[in-house]
Amino acid sequence: MKKLANGFFAFILLSLFVFSAQAQAAQYDIKTMTPEIEQAVSNRQNRYNNLQDSKTQGSIGENNQGYVHALDSSPAAAELVNAENSDRRVIYQAIADQNNLGPNGLSLVEGIFSEVLEEKSTPGQTVQAPDGSWKKK
Repeated sequence: MKKLANGFFAFILLSLFVFSAQAQAAQYDIKTMTPEIEQAVSNRQNRYNNLQDSKTQGSIGENNQGYVHALDSSPAAAELVNAENSDRRVIYQAIADQNNLGPNGLSLVEGIFSEVLEEKSTPGQTVQAPDGSWKKK
């Protein structure tokens, strides 16, 4: 399981190199896979299909801060959003801390992931533009 989690996280980090945040992302990495980070990665892997289905159905979108956002008021969407965002924050904070990014580090990492996640969204999914407006990709 640890090998799978490390592989998944490596894939996420590798994805950072492919998109517009390439230059910034190349500077940052997880240096130590703590049990908390491994659990967050595993949780994200386990909910990935459900999250993608919810995005495709339009009940969840990617916001401009690197997190998901419930676009309807269903309890299922709210639960999925809370769980996903909690795990993303663990990972983002670890990247900021382990790379000594200082007091604005979390915001920097969130911004990088926001760009990557917007780029990775598939046609028909809802994303939030930098100006705060929501659009279908």
